[in-house]
Amino acid sequence: MDQATTADILIRAAEPGDAAAISALLGQIGTFEGTLQLPDMPVASRLDFLQRVDAHSCNLVALAGGEIVGMAGLHPQQPSLRRSHVRGLGIGISPGWQGRGLGHQLITRLLNWADGWAGILRIELHVHADNERAVTLYRSLGFVEEGRHKAYALKNGLYVDGISMARLHPNPPRIAD
Repeated sequence: MDQATTADILIRAAEPGDAAAISALLGQIGTFEGTLQLPDMPVASRLDFLQRVDAHSCNLVALAGGEIVGMAGLHPQQPSLRRSHVRGLGIGISPGWQGRGLGHQLITRLLNWADGWAGILRIELHVHADNERAVTLYRSLGFVEEGRHKAYALKNGLYVDGISMARLHPNPPRIAD
């Protein structure tokens, strides 16, 4: 395991040129299982999506020694004006960096963007019910469980339940005095 600490991590906006490295991260054994990605998919299968720049999203990468070891993003959920206040959270962390606080750092940075700069009221996510570490992380950051989806995703030959979680802005914007 890398001896670097999260203090040695650089977090920055993801750029289109990062797409291949982000795709490789999402396809890594130990990372893809906690997402809806598939094993043994070509890096190119995700490039079009990962190269897109969307002014209504915030996509971050975490680098250790110049290598992308984590990514997280907030994305609009639908092209509906009535849901423009909502973003969905996605995250992927390299196995060697899981459980070391990197997910907390990435999500905290996203929450700062959402709360302070983007006028986002609600952030939603889905997590596999067997991913206790992720559920604990999300709860620590103010996400609450809103529902459970039976047989939500196929994972290594078994259907696993999913948990829907969301976080509402703790202090929604108002007019300054």
